[in-house]
Amino acid sequence: MKQAWILAGLLIAGCASQSVPLEPASGESCPVCPVCPEPEKKPEPPVSQSAPAAPAFREAAWSELPDWSRDTLSEAWPGLLASCRAIRQAEVKAAWAPTCEAAKILGDKPSSAQVRSFLEERLQPLQIQNADGSQEGLITGYYEPLIQGSRWKSAKNPVPVHAVPEDLLQLDLAEVYPETKSLRLRGRIEGRKVLPYWSRAQIEAAGEAFPAKVLLWAHDPVEFFFLQVQGSGQVQLADGSRVRIAYADQNGHPYKSIGRWLIDRGELTLAQASAQGIQKWARENPQRLSELLNANPSYVFFREEAANGEGPKGSLGVPLTGGRAIAVDTRTVPLGAPVFLSFAMPDGKPVRRLMLAQDTGGAIRGRVRADFFWGFGAEAGAQAGKMRQQGKMWLLWPKGAALPVAP
Repeated sequence: MKQAWILAGLLIAGCASQSVPLEPASGESCPVCPVCPEPEKKPEPPVSQSAPAAPAFREAAWSELPDWSRDTLSEAWPGLLASCRAIRQAEVKAAWAPTCEAAKILGDKPSSAQVRSFLEERLQPLQIQNADGSQEGLITGYYEPLIQGSRWKSAKNPVPVHAVPEDLLQLDLAEVYPETKSLRLRGRIEGRKVLPYWSRAQIEAAGEAFPAKVLLWAHDPVEFFFLQVQGSGQVQLADGSRVRIAYADQNGHPYKSIGRWLIDRGELTLAQASAQGIQKWARENPQRLSELLNANPSYVFFREEAANGEGPKGSLGVPLTGGRAIAVDTRTVPLGAPVFLSFAMPDGKPVRRLMLAQDTGGAIRGRVRADFFWGFGAEAGAQAGKMRQQGKMWLLWPKGAALPVAP
């Protein structure tokens, strides 16, 4: 769904809306997740290839969920109802059908106590575990930014915001190669060959010859780059009105961090490679701006939507609610499912609340892994920018229903 305050983390590691070739993805819209700088990794001891992976889920008691009885669960109820209406995966829809039907009877505005009783009666908490049996994983944050732009190209607004190109192919090989069923493949035709789609550098070099409609023209190339990493955002036009540009597709190239690119070349230290540090470097080195941005070959295409006061749509196709929606790895957590999340912000303040798994992202990989959607604007960006926390997750699943199959 980036503006002046961009998440330091998304510049160092990959993000949610950036779809990665040959990686699982779900849905059509995909706000992206920022990830904070990664410390140098120490070599891990070799793991026996014959060692079995721990189960993805461990049955838990409600009392194990920190502050479960204190959460204002009524805030999450609209998101749960929206998920019930939007679940598309057949086996997930079947598992949730009785619970979703009962939720309709409870109405649109139950109290937190009513929601708590309803969930405890019908659902079973399942603590999510990593393959090595550990129970903590990475929790990052993302948000919807605001940038400046125009409907006409000018010296002030020179950066094109492209719709999906006419020659972009979506490849579906699942009928012949079932292992590619959950993969997002993108390409183009050249003669009798299907080749990878154009990289960011090639798209930029094509200029006005690039075969895609221009929706809008952005003011600042760096801020627009950050918005692409984030996946969606809003554009404020000269007359003061706003429109939303929502993720529509991606060129199939993997996300590469421009922050890491600067660090590897000795241009910035790890401590300097924040959003502000990268923007400062870009201002001081305008002649190298294209080189910097093209270090990331991934390129996101958009569709225009009304800025209607609702949140951007995630992969499930429903508007995301700030503070109550997360992006997940759908190989473990099905889209639409409620998840109880527990982590602490850098200042030590605990965040323990019911969330809805309504989004995905190329960088959201792993069992205990989530990207926390904070909402719209600078304040949400400031919160998201602080996050690279360790946390725990509990999937809430209908009692008696077959569990999701996780790797």
